[in-house]
Amino acid sequence: MWDPASYLRYGDERSRPFHDLLARVRADRPRTVVDLGCGPGHLTATLSTRWPGARVVGLDSSTEMIAAARHGDPAGRGVERGGGCGGVECGGVEFALADARDWTPGPDVDVLVCNAVLQWVPGHDELLLRWARELPAGAWLAVQVPGNFDAASHRALREVAELPRWRHLADLLRAEPVSDAAGYAHLLTGADCAVDAWETSYVHLLPATSGGVDHPVLSWMEGTALRPFRAALGDTGRDWADFRAALAERLARAYPARHGLVQFPFRRVFFVARTGSRRSGAAQ
Repeated sequence: MWDPASYLRYGDERSRPFHDLLARVRADRPRTVVDLGCGPGHLTATLSTRWPGARVVGLDSSTEMIAAARHGDPAGRGVERGGGCGGVECGGVEFALADARDWTPGPDVDVLVCNAVLQWVPGHDELLLRWARELPAGAWLAVQVPGNFDAASHRALREVAELPRWRHLADLLRAEPVSDAAGYAHLLTGADCAVDAWETSYVHLLPATSGGVDHPVLSWMEGTALRPFRAALGDTGRDWADFRAALAERLARAYPARHGLVQFPFRRVFFVARTGSRRSGAAQ
């Protein structure tokens, strides 16, 4: 289960890759813009500002995230800001449940954004190739995935999950689930797309904590990578609390506080592809 409030603890840091990705999408007057894996919808709303004449649709497989988006409350507190939306449309954006693995673009989808989603979808290379075939010629496919699976944070998670007490969680550990920028560029140029691919390492400076408050990298991970482990262990009893404590100890060593801040490097992989553009010579 996704928790919108946990996900948005570091909303500014998580939002920056979305804006960096969209800066490379040069669509002029798209008919329909889809944010696939929209989460709580706070970033989807910016798409209707960017393209005011477009139909903007936010899709997510999480009922909790879509509920937060529809109520205009990104933190998922169940409070309807400004009266909420009371339906499937909020601020000119339509929100609906959909699973990226099964979703098919309509013939008028000129921009498809998929931000920090495909790392959860095994075998998503085939999904990308299908979207490249099904999107109309000249459409824009913009994707960002985290590329930090060999970072100290994930090494610490593997260490804890491989301890005898939690070895039954081994199936939740994922090998590198994403490619690098060159790999995605190779994949989509082979599908007749013009591709702009790059990688960025952000150094997030997270306020240090004290007095028994969670380490900031642990708080960050609870919004994403730790979700399956928390679901498996449950919120009650000692298992989840002890798992968190063991991970927090390792994270504190890997990411010490300096000058009141914890440096948290985070690599991300981006690619923007324009369908049917290589043979026609259309510019990116």
